[in-house]
Amino acid sequence: MSRMNQDGPPRRRKTCGFCADKVDHIDYKDPNRLKKFVTERGKILPRRISGNCASHQRSLTVAIKRARDIALMAYTADG
Repeated sequence: MSRMNQDGPPRRRKTCGFCADKVDHIDYKDPNRLKKFVTERGKILPRRISGNCASHQRSLTVAIKRARDIALMAYTADG
């Protein structure tokens, strides 16, 4: 089935939360904000699910990895 024949209204594109808040720097020392972009298993959410723009997704990934390096966030889920 092609995409044009699907029922229902077309889906709206997610907007980048960082662009909406006009954030220019994503701080790795704020794990509460970074946890929204990580699954329970510890995987970083992809851009198409999180709704981030490309530049903020790249800086978010770097911030999450830095937070993991200095043990502010866990690499994997407990278990």
